Amino acid sequence: MTRGRLIGGLVALNVALLVTGHLVASSRATRRADVTIGLVFDVGGKDDRSFNDAAWRGLQWAKRDHGVEVVTIEPSDGADREAALRQLAAKKVDLVLGVGFIFSADLEKLARQFPDVAFAGVDYAPTDPAAVPANLAGLRFREHEGSFLVGAIAGLTTRSQVVGFVGGMKIPLIRKFEAGYEAGVKHVCPTCRVLAAYAGTEPKAFADPMLGQELASAQFDRGADVIYHASGKTGSGVLAAARERRKLAIGVDSDQFHQAPCCVLTSMIKRVDVAVHEIVGDVVAGRFRGGVRELGLAEDGVGFVADGNNAHLLRAEVAARARALARQIIAGEIEVPSQ
Repeated sequence: MTRGRLIGGLVALNVALLVTGHLVASSRATRRADVTIGLVFDVGGKDDRSFNDAAWRGLQWAKRDHGVEVVTIEPSDGADREAALRQLAAKKVDLVLGVGFIFSADLEKLARQFPDVAFAGVDYAPTDPAAVPANLAGLRFREHEGSFLVGAIAGLTTRSQVVGFVGGMKIPLIRKFEAGYEAGVKHVCPTCRVLAAYAGTEPKAFADPMLGQELASAQFDRGADVIYHASGKTGSGVLAAARERRKLAIGVDSDQFHQAPCCVLTSMIKRVDVAVHEIVGDVVAGRFRGGVRELGLAEDGVGFVADGNNAHLLRAEVAARARALARQIIAGEIEVPSQ
């Protein structure tokens, strides 16, 4: 995925720290070959072709740029994620990365137990925003902003005026995707209906493609002709349903066009790869700081895909309208709801 695919063009990130902690800098961090990065994947694993894969791309990017050593662990069912994080911390790797909101409490616990180790969590959700450990960096995104744009694309593309949303685990994080998407649909198509369904209330809801296909098929049966998913590996079932019905789907986190070239209208890109690459770069340079970092449209942390691959599905005028809406959001002219 090239940076040129995202709205507005991606530029180097200058992400403001919303919460700032003390500097955690190993003496080894200035010598690239001596830096080791440990990463534990989320439910769905490295080959989910979505969220985890984006983190993996960022890690490989950092390895190429900085020459760091990389160690990864893929928990079998998520239940042993705390043990995986602890294993890496005990080895005194230079940075321990947890991919997914479900790592949040475990990261806080271990950051306090290993104060000389740097930790980072993708989609980190603090249990107490005022008490984030100083050696823990939270990497967060304004997913609702990117979801607003693909919602507008859905609203401008639908013929039935019925569109769908399939979420993974029913939690506030995934609700951000749904809320932004619905707001984008309604902004351009006030008469459109948005159908919504979730795969469950436990982490395994992100790893159930069969259920994803069932949920999407049910929405297609109810008249939806475009469905957006925010459900990790479960979303592969949503894309399968779109292929089967020759309807349209919207991918998430990574560019998912190649999973269903017939049917992926666009994808809402969440630049987990950029966030991972940036935090590794901070460790290598000896400037790692704890705190919460948040990336949205203004920081090119979210966006949508519009390129030669999906040009036959995503009309040029629709993509142009979505880019214009992005500029309005960045300028503060449109406020996107997160819940």
